[in-house]
Amino acid sequence: MRKKIVQNKVSIKHKAYSDSASAEGHTAFSLPLTNYIEVNSLSKSYEKGSVLAVDNVSFEVKKGEIFGLIGPDGAGKTSIFRMLTTLILPDSGVGKVLGYDIVEDYREIRREVGYMPGRFSLYQDLSIEENLKFYATIFGTTIEENFHLIRDIYVQIEPFKDRKAGNLSGGMKQKLALCCALIHKPRVLFLDEPTTGIDPVSRKELWEMLRKLKSEDIAILASTPYMDEALMCDRIALMNGGKIMTIDTPQGLIEKYDKPLYAVSADNISKLIKTLKLFPEIENSYAFGDNAHIILHGKTDKLKEFLIENGLTEIEIKRIKATVEDCFIENTSEQ
Repeated sequence: MRKKIVQNKVSIKHKAYSDSASAEGHTAFSLPLTNYIEVNSLSKSYEKGSVLAVDNVSFEVKKGEIFGLIGPDGAGKTSIFRMLTTLILPDSGVGKVLGYDIVEDYREIRREVGYMPGRFSLYQDLSIEENLKFYATIFGTTIEENFHLIRDIYVQIEPFKDRKAGNLSGGMKQKLALCCALIHKPRVLFLDEPTTGIDPVSRKELWEMLRKLKSEDIAILASTPYMDEALMCDRIALMNGGKIMTIDTPQGLIEKYDKPLYAVSADNISKLIKTLKLFPEIENSYAFGDNAHIILHGKTDKLKEFLIENGLTEIEIKRIKATVEDCFIENTSEQ
């Protein structure tokens, strides 16, 4: 039976979700669930086990919660999405979506979730309106039935409803993809780097739309390489090298940061970064925008003298509060 499931799964792409969305409609999981997603010790490797993409990860996502997987490219985020949406099999561990097992119950899961992959995967030669009608039809519903879910998004792209998807801007493509993922009223929404490649205004608008979806009790699992977007999530998991380093609320993560963190600026940022690495009382230093962030176990006056002796001017050193990115870097250095 497992071999048969593998054969069914490995050829499936985002467009082929229609295989499991029959005209009979959805088969809802009737038991009350606290966690809409449960992941326990999930692992995945590629190239005959030589590349470990996901390493024994565990987390849960509650009803009406936005949970973020935060980490750089190659952290394992997309592999987690593909396992939870039943597109690939895990090597080991257990994953459940709405109480359904991701290996045995893949048909039920596909009826109940919406998935927006990292790469735009709608039909490029269909218009906005045609794509939306198509996805509504294969899930046995209509645009009108669930229009309240996509109204705030759709009104922004409706003036271009006759334009082919392939001719849309990056932001408009993502808004269309989100509409198509929501049109069948999923109970769980998977968004793999939904804001990658779009402008800052569209990024902000998309996250505002996701916050509004919380009122519909939809569980949202989203991934992003942008640390500032972590603040839009209820809880986040910081990922690197296939592992989850820590899980907390964004504010909780920041409050746990207990190292003496400073921002340092000078006339030459490149020289500053190199010079800071030579100061013995600095535990860690790294570029952060136009400044350097450092963990300093010592007096700032002594550091300033050291920087002046090394030819730097216009030096400013001030104690700062950590950001999510600082927390990520600190967790990475401790791995």
